[in-house]
Amino acid sequence: MDEKLLKVSSLFKEKKYDELIFFIQSSFQNKSSQILNLLGVARLFNNSDKSSLILALSDFKQAYLKEKTTNFGLEALVNFINTSADLYVLQSPAEDAINDSSIFLDQSNDLFDEAEINFGYNKKLVSAIIRVYKSQGNLDKILYYYEKQFKKDDLDLSNFSSWIFFNNYKKSWTQADFLKYSKLFTTKIQNFSLNIPKDINRKNNSKIKIGFLSSEILKKHSITYFLETIFKNCNKDKFEIYLYLDNQIEDENTNEFKILAKKTINIFKLKDIEAFNLIRENEIDIMFDISGMSSINRISLFKNRLAPKQISWLAYCNTSGLDNMDYLIADKNLIHKAEENDYSEKIIYLPNIWNCHSGLSSERSESDTPCLKEKNITFGSFNNFNKINDRVIFVWSRILQKVKNSKLILKSSLKMNRNYLKKEFEKKGVIDSIIFLEKRKLESHYNLYKKIDIALDTFPYNGVTTTFEAISMGVPVLTMTGYNFNSRCGESIIKNLGMEDLIARNEEDYILKAQNMADDQEKLSKMRKKIFNTSYETPLFNTKKFSKDFFSILENI
Repeated sequence: MDEKLLKVSSLFKEKKYDELIFFIQSSFQNKSSQILNLLGVARLFNNSDKSSLILALSDFKQAYLKEKTTNFGLEALVNFINTSADLYVLQSPAEDAINDSSIFLDQSNDLFDEAEINFGYNKKLVSAIIRVYKSQGNLDKILYYYEKQFKKDDLDLSNFSSWIFFNNYKKSWTQADFLKYSKLFTTKIQNFSLNIPKDINRKNNSKIKIGFLSSEILKKHSITYFLETIFKNCNKDKFEIYLYLDNQIEDENTNEFKILAKKTINIFKLKDIEAFNLIRENEIDIMFDISGMSSINRISLFKNRLAPKQISWLAYCNTSGLDNMDYLIADKNLIHKAEENDYSEKIIYLPNIWNCHSGLSSERSESDTPCLKEKNITFGSFNNFNKINDRVIFVWSRILQKVKNSKLILKSSLKMNRNYLKKEFEKKGVIDSIIFLEKRKLESHYNLYKKIDIALDTFPYNGVTTTFEAISMGVPVLTMTGYNFNSRCGESIIKNLGMEDLIARNEEDYILKAQNMADDQEKLSKMRKKIFNTSYETPLFNTKKFSKDFFSILENI
Protein backbone atom coordinates (compact mmCIF):
# COMPACT_ATOMS: atom_id res chain seq x y z
CA MET A 1 0.00 0.00 0.00
CA ASP A 2 1.17 3.53 -0.77
CA GLU A 3 2.87 5.25 2.21
CA LYS A 4 0.41 8.13 2.18
CA LEU A 5 -2.52 5.73 2.25
CA LEU A 6 -0.94 3.81 5.10
CA LYS A 7 -0.64 7.01 7.10
CA VAL A 8 -4.26 7.93 6.30
CA SER A 9 -5.37 4.51 7.53
CA SER A 10 -3.25 4.78 10.67
CA LEU A 11 -4.49 8.26 11.61
CA PHE A 12 -8.09 7.20 11.10
CA LYS A 13 -7.70 4.08 13.25
CA GLU A 14 -6.05 6.18 15.98
CA LYS A 15 -8.94 8.72 15.75
CA LYS A 16 -6.50 11.58 15.15
CA TYR A 17 -9.01 13.42 12.99
CA ASP A 18 -7.39 16.88 13.12
CA GLU A 19 -4.11 15.43 11.87
CA LEU A 20 -5.91 13.32 9.28
CA ILE A 21 -7.80 16.30 7.84
CA PHE A 22 -4.60 18.37 7.64
CA PHE A 23 -2.64 15.50 6.11
CA ILE A 24 -5.22 14.80 3.40
CA GLN A 25 -5.56 18.46 2.48
CA SER A 26 -1.79 18.98 2.27
CA SER A 27 -0.75 15.66 0.71
CA PHE A 28 -3.40 14.85 -1.90
CA GLN A 29 -3.73 17.26 -4.82
CA ASN A 30 -6.08 15.11 -6.87
CA LYS A 31 -8.21 13.42 -4.26
CA SER A 32 -9.85 10.14 -5.18
CA SER A 33 -13.45 9.35 -4.33
CA GLN A 34 -12.30 7.14 -1.44
CA ILE A 35 -10.10 9.90 0.02
CA LEU A 36 -12.83 12.55 -0.35
CA ASN A 37 -15.34 10.29 1.37
CA LEU A 38 -12.89 9.58 4.19
CA LEU A 39 -12.15 13.31 4.55
CA GLY A 40 -15.87 14.01 4.97
CA VAL A 41 -16.22 11.27 7.57
CA ALA A 42 -13.22 12.64 9.49
CA ARG A 43 -14.81 16.11 9.54
CA LEU A 44 -18.01 14.62 11.01
CA PHE A 45 -16.16 12.69 13.70
CA ASN A 46 -13.99 15.67 14.53
CA ASN A 47 -16.76 18.23 14.89
CA SER A 48 -20.49 18.17 14.25
CA ASP A 49 -21.10 21.91 14.09
CA LYS A 50 -22.73 23.56 11.10
CA SER A 51 -19.51 24.60 9.31
CA SER A 52 -18.01 21.10 9.60
CA LEU A 53 -21.19 19.53 8.23
CA ILE A 54 -21.16 21.85 5.22
CA LEU A 55 -17.51 21.05 4.47
CA ALA A 56 -18.24 17.34 4.81
CA LEU A 57 -21.19 17.68 2.44
CA SER A 58 -18.90 19.21 -0.17
CA ASP A 59 -16.46 16.30 0.19
CA PHE A 60 -19.23 13.68 -0.09
CA LYS A 61 -20.76 15.36 -3.14
CA GLN A 62 -17.42 15.52 -4.94
CA ALA A 63 -16.77 11.87 -4.11
CA TYR A 64 -20.13 10.86 -5.52
CA LEU A 65 -19.73 12.89 -8.72
CA LYS A 66 -16.33 11.28 -9.36
CA GLU A 67 -17.71 7.75 -9.24
CA LYS A 68 -21.48 7.88 -9.65
CA THR A 69 -21.90 4.27 -10.67
CA THR A 70 -19.54 2.54 -8.22
CA ASN A 71 -19.94 1.37 -4.64
CA PHE A 72 -17.57 4.16 -3.57
CA GLY A 73 -19.96 6.65 -5.11
CA LEU A 74 -22.93 4.99 -3.46
CA GLU A 75 -21.28 5.16 -0.03
CA ALA A 76 -20.46 8.84 -0.52
CA LEU A 77 -24.02 9.60 -1.58
CA VAL A 78 -25.47 7.85 1.48
CA ASN A 79 -23.14 9.95 3.62
CA PHE A 80 -24.20 13.10 1.75
CA ILE A 81 -27.90 12.46 2.29
CA ASN A 82 -27.54 11.54 5.98
CA THR A 83 -25.39 14.61 6.62
CA SER A 84 -27.97 16.81 4.89
CA ALA A 85 -30.57 15.58 7.36
CA ASP A 86 -28.15 16.15 10.26
CA LEU A 87 -27.57 19.73 9.12
CA TYR A 88 -31.30 20.36 8.96
CA VAL A 89 -31.78 19.14 12.52
CA LEU A 90 -28.92 21.36 13.67
CA GLN A 91 -30.29 24.42 11.91
CA SER A 92 -31.18 27.30 14.21
CA PRO A 93 -34.87 28.25 14.26
CA ALA A 94 -33.85 31.90 14.05
CA GLU A 95 -32.23 31.53 10.64
CA ASP A 96 -33.98 32.40 7.38
CA ALA A 97 -36.18 29.84 5.65
CA ILE A 98 -33.87 29.83 2.65
CA ASN A 99 -30.67 28.51 4.19
CA ASP A 100 -27.84 26.05 3.74
CA SER A 101 -29.77 23.11 5.10
CA SER A 102 -32.74 23.47 2.77
CA ILE A 103 -30.39 23.82 -0.22
CA PHE A 104 -28.60 20.59 0.65
CA LEU A 105 -31.89 18.83 1.29
CA ASP A 106 -33.07 19.75 -2.19
CA GLN A 107 -29.76 18.49 -3.60
CA SER A 108 -30.25 15.23 -1.68
CA ASN A 109 -33.61 14.74 -3.37
CA ASP A 110 -32.14 15.35 -6.84
CA LEU A 111 -29.09 13.14 -6.35
CA PHE A 112 -31.22 10.35 -4.90
CA ASP A 113 -33.49 10.38 -7.95
CA GLU A 114 -30.39 10.11 -10.14
CA ALA A 115 -28.89 7.32 -7.99
CA GLU A 116 -32.07 5.24 -8.21
CA ILE A 117 -31.47 5.06 -11.95
CA ASN A 118 -27.78 4.15 -11.51
CA PHE A 119 -28.05 1.74 -8.59
CA GLY A 120 -31.68 0.67 -8.43
CA TYR A 121 -32.96 -0.16 -4.96
CA ASN A 122 -30.47 0.09 -2.09
CA LYS A 123 -31.54 -0.22 1.55
CA LYS A 124 -28.98 2.22 2.99
CA LEU A 125 -29.77 4.78 0.31
CA VAL A 126 -33.52 4.53 0.82
CA SER A 127 -33.18 4.71 4.63
CA ALA A 128 -31.08 7.87 4.26
CA ILE A 129 -33.58 9.62 2.00
CA ILE A 130 -36.43 8.72 4.37
CA ARG A 131 -34.55 10.77 7.01
CA VAL A 132 -34.53 13.73 4.61
CA TYR A 133 -38.23 13.43 3.84
CA LYS A 134 -38.93 13.23 7.58
CA SER A 135 -37.02 16.50 8.02
CA GLN A 136 -39.12 18.08 5.30
CA GLY A 137 -42.38 16.58 6.53
CA ASN A 138 -43.13 15.06 3.14
CA LEU A 139 -45.56 12.40 4.33
CA ASP A 140 -46.32 10.98 0.89
CA LYS A 141 -42.64 10.32 0.20
CA ILE A 142 -42.04 8.87 3.67
CA LEU A 143 -44.85 6.36 3.25
CA TYR A 144 -43.86 5.59 -0.35
CA TYR A 145 -40.31 4.57 0.59
CA TYR A 146 -41.33 2.74 3.75
CA GLU A 147 -43.71 0.68 1.62
CA LYS A 148 -40.91 0.10 -0.88
CA GLN A 149 -38.74 -1.26 1.94
CA PHE A 150 -41.64 -3.40 3.16
CA LYS A 151 -42.12 -4.98 -0.28
CA LYS A 152 -38.40 -5.78 -0.35
CA ASP A 153 -38.74 -7.32 3.14
CA ASP A 154 -36.14 -4.76 4.19
CA LEU A 155 -37.87 -3.08 7.12
CA ASP A 156 -35.99 -3.52 10.38
CA LEU A 157 -38.02 -3.38 13.59
CA SER A 158 -37.55 0.36 14.08
CA ASN A 159 -38.56 1.25 10.53
CA PHE A 160 -41.42 -1.24 10.57
CA SER A 161 -43.00 0.35 13.65
CA SER A 162 -42.36 3.82 12.17
CA TRP A 163 -44.12 2.78 8.96
CA ILE A 164 -47.17 1.69 10.95
CA PHE A 165 -47.06 4.85 13.06
CA PHE A 166 -46.78 7.22 10.07
CA ASN A 167 -49.78 5.60 8.40
CA ASN A 168 -51.88 7.11 11.21
CA TYR A 169 -51.19 10.53 9.67
CA LYS A 170 -53.04 9.76 6.46
CA LYS A 171 -56.22 7.83 5.68
CA SER A 172 -54.59 5.27 3.43
CA TRP A 173 -55.20 2.24 5.67
CA THR A 174 -58.39 0.83 7.12
CA GLN A 175 -58.43 -0.23 10.76
CA ALA A 176 -58.25 -3.81 9.52
CA ASP A 177 -54.98 -2.85 7.79
CA PHE A 178 -53.55 -1.49 11.03
CA LEU A 179 -54.38 -4.78 12.75
CA LYS A 180 -52.94 -6.84 9.88
CA TYR A 181 -49.61 -5.01 9.69
CA SER A 182 -49.26 -4.61 13.45
CA LYS A 183 -49.67 -8.36 13.87
CA LEU A 184 -47.12 -8.94 11.13
CA PHE A 185 -44.73 -6.56 12.89
CA THR A 186 -45.01 -8.53 16.12
CA THR A 187 -43.91 -11.73 14.36
CA LYS A 188 -40.55 -10.04 13.73
CA ILE A 189 -39.93 -9.46 17.44
CA GLN A 190 -37.57 -11.86 19.15
CA ASN A 191 -38.98 -14.32 21.66
CA PHE A 192 -36.82 -14.74 24.72
CA SER A 193 -39.11 -15.39 27.70
CA LEU A 194 -40.90 -18.25 29.33
CA ASN A 195 -44.64 -17.94 29.68
CA ILE A 196 -45.99 -16.12 32.69
CA PRO A 197 -49.49 -16.75 34.07
CA LYS A 198 -52.09 -14.24 32.94
CA ASP A 199 -53.84 -14.24 36.29
CA ILE A 200 -52.64 -11.98 39.06
CA ASN A 201 -51.68 -14.03 42.08
CA ARG A 202 -51.11 -11.66 44.98
CA LYS A 203 -50.89 -12.42 48.63
CA ASN A 204 -53.92 -11.44 50.67
CA ASN A 205 -54.13 -7.72 51.44
CA SER A 206 -51.02 -6.91 49.41
CA LYS A 207 -50.96 -3.83 47.20
CA ILE A 208 -51.41 -4.02 43.44
CA LYS A 209 -48.12 -3.21 41.69
CA ILE A 210 -48.66 -1.07 38.58
CA GLY A 211 -45.78 -0.51 36.18
CA PHE A 212 -45.57 2.28 33.58
CA LEU A 213 -42.97 2.15 30.79
CA SER A 214 -42.35 5.35 28.86
CA SER A 215 -39.63 7.27 27.02
CA GLU A 216 -41.56 10.54 27.11
CA ILE A 217 -41.63 11.70 30.72
CA LEU A 218 -39.75 14.91 30.16
CA LYS A 219 -40.47 18.62 30.71
CA LYS A 220 -43.24 19.96 28.53
CA HIS A 221 -43.89 16.63 26.82
CA SER A 222 -47.63 16.40 26.30
CA ILE A 223 -47.97 12.94 27.82
CA THR A 224 -47.04 14.19 31.27
CA TYR A 225 -50.21 16.29 31.61
CA PHE A 226 -52.30 13.13 31.40
CA LEU A 227 -50.07 10.72 33.26
CA GLU A 228 -49.77 13.22 36.11
CA THR A 229 -53.49 12.80 36.74
CA ILE A 230 -52.98 9.13 37.60
CA PHE A 231 -49.77 9.49 39.57
CA LYS A 232 -51.12 12.26 41.80
CA ASN A 233 -54.46 10.60 42.47
CA CYS A 234 -53.22 7.08 43.13
CA ASN A 235 -54.60 5.45 46.30
CA LYS A 236 -51.31 4.39 47.92
CA ASP A 237 -53.15 2.12 50.35
CA LYS A 238 -54.18 -0.08 47.43
CA PHE A 239 -51.60 0.54 44.68
CA GLU A 240 -47.87 0.95 44.21
CA ILE A 241 -46.58 2.66 41.08
CA TYR A 242 -43.34 1.49 39.46
CA LEU A 243 -41.96 3.83 36.82
CA TYR A 244 -39.64 2.50 34.12
CA LEU A 245 -37.98 5.28 32.16
CA ASP A 246 -36.50 4.77 28.72
CA ASN A 247 -34.97 8.25 28.65
CA GLN A 248 -31.44 9.11 27.58
CA ILE A 249 -31.77 12.29 29.62
CA GLU A 250 -33.79 13.23 32.69
CA ASP A 251 -34.99 16.64 33.84
CA GLU A 252 -36.93 18.34 36.62
CA ASN A 253 -40.20 16.94 35.29
CA THR A 254 -38.80 13.42 35.39
CA ASN A 255 -37.77 14.04 38.99
CA GLU A 256 -41.30 15.13 39.91
CA PHE A 257 -42.66 11.82 38.65
CA LYS A 258 -39.96 9.93 40.54
CA ILE A 259 -41.25 11.41 43.79
CA LEU A 260 -44.76 10.17 43.04
CA ALA A 261 -43.66 6.61 42.21
CA LYS A 262 -42.82 3.82 44.64
CA LYS A 263 -39.76 2.95 42.58
CA THR A 264 -38.16 4.39 39.45
CA ILE A 265 -35.67 2.64 37.16
CA ASN A 266 -34.13 3.96 33.93
CA ILE A 267 -33.72 1.12 31.43
CA PHE A 268 -32.40 3.21 28.53
CA LYS A 269 -28.91 1.67 28.54
CA LEU A 270 -30.18 -1.88 29.04
CA LYS A 271 -30.60 -4.43 26.28
CA ASP A 272 -34.09 -5.85 25.89
CA ILE A 273 -33.28 -9.08 27.71
CA GLU A 274 -31.65 -7.15 30.58
CA ALA A 275 -34.60 -4.76 30.92
CA PHE A 276 -37.02 -7.66 30.71
CA ASN A 277 -35.35 -9.60 33.51
CA LEU A 278 -35.10 -6.51 35.72
CA ILE A 279 -38.80 -5.68 35.37
CA ARG A 280 -39.87 -9.28 35.85
CA GLU A 281 -37.90 -9.36 39.14
CA ASN A 282 -40.16 -6.57 40.47
CA GLU A 283 -43.21 -8.88 40.09
CA ILE A 284 -45.44 -6.23 38.55
CA ASP A 285 -49.16 -7.09 38.50
CA ILE A 286 -50.32 -4.71 35.76
CA MET A 287 -47.90 -3.27 33.21
CA PHE A 288 -48.71 -0.26 31.03
CA ASP A 289 -47.14 0.46 27.66
CA ILE A 290 -47.23 4.24 27.23
CA SER A 291 -45.32 4.38 23.91
CA GLY A 292 -46.90 1.92 21.47
CA MET A 293 -45.50 2.34 17.94
CA SER A 294 -44.00 5.78 18.61
CA SER A 295 -40.42 6.45 17.50
CA ILE A 296 -38.85 5.28 20.76
CA ASN A 297 -40.53 2.15 22.08
CA ARG A 298 -39.77 -1.12 23.84
CA ILE A 299 -42.77 -3.01 22.56
CA SER A 300 -40.62 -6.13 22.30
CA LEU A 301 -40.67 -6.35 26.10
CA PHE A 302 -44.44 -6.58 26.11
CA LYS A 303 -44.45 -9.34 23.50
CA ASN A 304 -42.43 -11.37 25.97
CA ARG A 305 -44.95 -10.55 28.76
CA LEU A 306 -43.68 -8.45 31.62
CA ALA A 307 -46.70 -8.94 33.87
CA PRO A 308 -49.88 -11.02 34.24
CA LYS A 309 -51.91 -8.12 32.84
CA GLN A 310 -50.60 -5.76 30.15
CA ILE A 311 -52.36 -2.60 28.99
CA SER A 312 -51.78 -0.17 26.13
CA TRP A 313 -52.73 3.43 26.90
CA LEU A 314 -52.20 7.08 26.20
CA ALA A 315 -49.37 7.79 23.72
CA TYR A 316 -50.42 5.51 20.85
CA CYS A 317 -54.12 5.51 19.98
CA ASN A 318 -54.28 2.32 17.95
CA THR A 319 -53.82 -1.41 18.24
CA SER A 320 -50.44 -2.91 19.15
CA GLY A 321 -51.13 -6.16 17.29
CA LEU A 322 -49.66 -8.05 20.26
CA ASP A 323 -51.34 -11.23 21.48
CA ASN A 324 -49.79 -10.52 24.89
CA MET A 325 -51.22 -6.99 25.12
CA ASP A 326 -54.35 -7.84 27.04
CA TYR A 327 -56.18 -4.51 27.06
CA LEU A 328 -56.47 -1.17 25.27
CA ILE A 329 -58.03 1.73 27.19
CA ALA A 330 -60.58 3.73 25.20
CA ASP A 331 -64.10 5.12 25.56
CA LYS A 332 -67.41 4.60 23.76
CA ASN A 333 -66.76 7.51 21.38
CA LEU A 334 -63.45 6.08 20.14
CA ILE A 335 -64.15 2.43 19.38
CA HIS A 336 -67.62 1.16 18.56
CA LYS A 337 -68.64 -2.28 19.78
CA ALA A 338 -68.92 -3.62 16.24
CA GLU A 339 -65.27 -2.65 15.57
CA GLU A 340 -63.65 -4.49 18.47
CA ASN A 341 -62.41 -7.34 16.27
CA ASP A 342 -60.14 -4.88 14.43
CA TYR A 343 -58.08 -4.46 17.61
CA SER A 344 -55.91 -7.25 19.01
CA GLU A 345 -56.59 -6.15 22.59
CA LYS A 346 -59.74 -6.44 24.68
CA ILE A 347 -61.17 -2.93 24.92
CA ILE A 348 -61.56 -1.30 28.35
CA TYR A 349 -64.20 1.41 28.07
CA LEU A 350 -63.82 4.22 30.59
CA PRO A 351 -67.20 5.80 31.47
CA ASN A 352 -66.58 9.23 29.90
CA ILE A 353 -63.22 9.79 28.25
CA TRP A 354 -60.04 7.75 27.78
CA ASN A 355 -57.75 10.36 29.35
CA CYS A 356 -57.93 13.49 31.48
CA HIS A 357 -55.78 16.63 31.44
CA SER A 358 -54.31 17.82 34.74
CA GLY A 359 -55.03 21.47 33.80
CA LEU A 360 -53.03 24.60 33.02
CA SER A 361 -53.20 26.15 36.52
CA SER A 362 -51.69 29.65 36.55
CA GLU A 363 -51.23 29.90 32.76
CA ARG A 364 -54.99 29.97 32.24
CA SER A 365 -56.70 33.31 31.77
CA GLU A 366 -59.88 34.49 30.02
CA SER A 367 -59.78 36.65 26.90
CA ASP A 368 -62.23 38.02 24.32
CA THR A 369 -62.31 36.43 20.91
CA PRO A 370 -59.72 38.42 18.90
CA CYS A 371 -61.99 39.13 15.89
CA LEU A 372 -63.99 41.65 17.97
CA LYS A 373 -60.89 43.85 18.01
CA GLU A 374 -59.02 42.77 14.89
CA LYS A 375 -62.13 42.80 12.62
CA ASN A 376 -60.99 39.62 10.87
CA ILE A 377 -61.07 35.92 11.75
CA THR A 378 -57.92 34.17 12.86
CA PHE A 379 -57.80 30.39 12.67
CA GLY A 380 -55.03 28.42 14.31
CA SER A 381 -53.54 24.97 14.76
CA PHE A 382 -50.56 24.14 16.98
CA ASN A 383 -50.47 20.45 16.12
CA ASN A 384 -47.44 18.49 15.02
CA PHE A 385 -46.78 19.41 11.38
CA ASN A 386 -46.75 15.74 10.35
CA LYS A 387 -50.50 15.77 10.98
CA ILE A 388 -51.00 18.42 8.28
CA ASN A 389 -51.42 16.15 5.26
CA ASP A 390 -52.57 16.98 1.72
CA ARG A 391 -56.28 16.75 2.57
CA VAL A 392 -55.86 19.01 5.61
CA ILE A 393 -54.00 21.55 3.45
CA PHE A 394 -56.78 21.38 0.85
CA VAL A 395 -59.59 21.88 3.38
CA TRP A 396 -57.86 24.65 5.32
CA SER A 397 -57.06 26.45 2.06
CA ARG A 398 -60.74 26.29 1.05
CA ILE A 399 -61.71 27.82 4.39
CA LEU A 400 -59.22 30.68 3.97
CA GLN A 401 -60.56 31.33 0.48
CA LYS A 402 -64.17 31.43 1.68
CA VAL A 403 -63.62 33.53 4.83
CA LYS A 404 -62.40 36.89 3.51
CA ASN A 405 -59.32 38.46 5.13
CA SER A 406 -58.91 35.47 7.43
CA LYS A 407 -55.55 34.25 8.73
CA LEU A 408 -54.23 30.87 9.86
CA ILE A 409 -51.55 30.67 12.56
CA LEU A 410 -49.27 27.62 12.52
CA LYS A 411 -46.50 27.08 15.02
CA SER A 412 -43.22 25.39 14.27
CA SER A 413 -39.49 25.84 13.86
CA LEU A 414 -37.18 25.29 10.92
CA LYS A 415 -36.32 21.94 12.41
CA MET A 416 -39.71 20.77 11.29
CA ASN A 417 -41.23 21.05 7.86
CA ARG A 418 -42.10 24.72 7.58
CA ASN A 419 -40.51 25.14 4.18
CA TYR A 420 -42.40 22.18 2.74
CA LEU A 421 -45.74 23.46 4.05
CA LYS A 422 -45.04 26.93 2.68
CA LYS A 423 -44.68 25.46 -0.79
CA GLU A 424 -47.89 23.45 -0.43
CA PHE A 425 -49.98 26.42 0.75
CA GLU A 426 -48.44 28.53 -2.00
CA LYS A 427 -49.74 26.03 -4.57
CA LYS A 428 -53.23 26.60 -3.15
CA GLY A 429 -52.88 30.38 -3.47
CA VAL A 430 -53.27 31.14 0.25
CA ILE A 431 -49.67 31.54 1.44
CA ASP A 432 -50.30 35.24 2.27
CA SER A 433 -52.94 34.11 4.78
CA ILE A 434 -50.55 31.80 6.67
CA ILE A 435 -48.63 33.03 9.71
CA PHE A 436 -45.78 30.75 10.77
CA LEU A 437 -44.60 31.19 14.32
CA GLU A 438 -41.50 29.67 15.87
CA LYS A 439 -41.77 27.42 18.87
CA ARG A 440 -41.75 29.44 22.05
CA LYS A 441 -41.48 28.83 25.73
CA LEU A 442 -44.56 27.27 27.27
CA GLU A 443 -45.93 30.42 28.90
CA SER A 444 -45.91 32.24 25.57
CA HIS A 445 -47.43 29.21 23.90
CA TYR A 446 -50.59 29.45 26.01
CA ASN A 447 -50.87 33.17 25.36
CA LEU A 448 -50.94 32.44 21.62
CA TYR A 449 -54.40 30.95 22.06
CA LYS A 450 -55.57 34.49 22.86
CA LYS A 451 -54.78 35.38 19.23
CA ILE A 452 -57.00 32.61 17.82
CA ASP A 453 -60.75 32.81 17.21
CA ILE A 454 -61.21 29.23 16.03
CA ALA A 455 -58.83 26.29 16.41
CA LEU A 456 -58.77 23.84 13.48
CA ASP A 457 -58.18 20.19 14.29
CA THR A 458 -56.12 17.97 11.99
CA PHE A 459 -57.46 14.75 10.46
CA PRO A 460 -57.36 11.78 10.41
CA TYR A 461 -54.68 12.17 13.10
CA ASN A 462 -56.39 14.48 15.58
CA GLY A 463 -54.77 16.74 18.09
CA VAL A 464 -55.15 15.73 21.74
CA THR A 465 -53.00 17.92 23.97
CA THR A 466 -53.47 20.93 21.71
CA THR A 467 -57.25 20.45 21.79
CA PHE A 468 -57.26 20.29 25.59
CA GLU A 469 -55.07 23.42 25.70
CA ALA A 470 -57.30 25.38 23.33
CA ILE A 471 -60.43 24.43 25.29
CA SER A 472 -58.76 25.33 28.56
CA MET A 473 -58.15 28.84 27.17
CA GLY A 474 -61.74 29.06 25.91
CA VAL A 475 -60.99 28.58 22.20
CA PRO A 476 -63.56 26.49 20.27
CA VAL A 477 -62.00 23.59 18.36
CA LEU A 478 -63.52 22.42 15.09
CA THR A 479 -62.92 18.69 14.55
CA MET A 480 -64.15 15.95 12.22
CA THR A 481 -65.58 12.52 12.96
CA GLY A 482 -63.23 9.65 12.15
CA TYR A 483 -63.14 5.95 11.39
CA ASN A 484 -61.00 4.53 14.22
CA PHE A 485 -59.59 5.27 17.69
CA ASN A 486 -56.85 7.59 16.44
CA SER A 487 -59.13 9.65 14.19
CA ARG A 488 -61.91 10.03 16.77
CA CYS A 489 -59.91 11.59 19.60
CA GLY A 490 -61.16 15.08 18.72
CA GLU A 491 -64.72 13.77 18.56
CA SER A 492 -64.47 12.24 22.03
CA ILE A 493 -63.00 15.42 23.54
CA ILE A 494 -65.66 17.66 22.01
CA LYS A 495 -68.51 15.32 23.00
CA ASN A 496 -67.25 15.34 26.58
CA LEU A 497 -67.15 19.12 26.38
CA GLY A 498 -70.87 18.98 25.50
CA MET A 499 -70.57 20.98 22.26
CA GLU A 500 -71.25 18.50 19.45
CA ASP A 501 -71.94 21.29 16.96
CA LEU A 502 -68.15 21.54 16.69
CA ILE A 503 -67.92 18.06 15.13
CA ALA A 504 -68.08 17.98 11.33
CA ARG A 505 -69.40 14.93 9.47
CA ASN A 506 -66.99 15.22 6.52
CA GLU A 507 -64.70 17.69 4.72
CA GLU A 508 -67.50 19.74 3.17
CA ASP A 509 -69.27 20.00 6.51
CA TYR A 510 -65.95 21.00 8.14
CA ILE A 511 -65.56 23.87 5.64
CA LEU A 512 -69.18 24.95 6.07
CA LYS A 513 -69.01 24.92 9.88
CA ALA A 514 -65.81 26.98 9.85
CA GLN A 515 -67.45 29.50 7.53
CA ASN A 516 -70.63 29.72 9.61
CA MET A 517 -68.67 30.17 12.84
CA ALA A 518 -66.61 32.94 11.25
CA ASP A 519 -69.74 34.72 9.98
CA ASP A 520 -71.36 35.01 13.44
CA GLN A 521 -68.85 36.79 15.64
CA GLU A 522 -71.33 37.48 18.42
CA LYS A 523 -72.11 33.78 18.71
CA LEU A 524 -68.40 33.02 18.57
CA SER A 525 -67.77 35.38 21.48
CA LYS A 526 -70.48 33.73 23.61
CA MET A 527 -69.12 30.29 22.77
CA ARG A 528 -65.63 31.30 23.90
CA LYS A 529 -66.93 32.55 27.26
CA LYS A 530 -68.99 29.39 27.77
CA ILE A 531 -66.07 27.09 27.04
CA PHE A 532 -63.75 28.98 29.37
CA ASN A 533 -66.24 29.08 32.24
CA THR A 534 -67.57 25.51 32.04
CA SER A 535 -64.83 23.27 30.60
CA TYR A 536 -63.23 22.53 33.98
CA GLU A 537 -66.55 21.15 35.17
CA THR A 538 -66.56 18.53 32.41
CA PRO A 539 -64.82 15.10 32.32
CA LEU A 540 -61.97 16.70 30.36
CA PHE A 541 -60.39 18.16 33.51
CA ASN A 542 -62.12 16.29 36.36
CA THR A 543 -59.00 14.45 37.52
CA LYS A 544 -60.57 13.07 40.73
CA LYS A 545 -63.49 11.42 38.93
CA PHE A 546 -61.28 10.12 36.12
CA SER A 547 -58.75 8.61 38.54
CA LYS A 548 -61.49 6.93 40.58
CA ASP A 549 -62.87 5.30 37.42
CA PHE A 550 -59.38 4.37 36.21
CA PHE A 551 -58.25 2.62 39.38
CA SER A 552 -61.63 0.97 39.90
CA ILE A 553 -61.19 -0.81 36.58
CA LEU A 554 -57.66 -1.91 37.52
CA GLU A 555 -58.94 -3.47 40.71
CA ASN A 556 -61.34 -5.65 38.77
CA ILE A 557 -59.50 -6.82 35.67
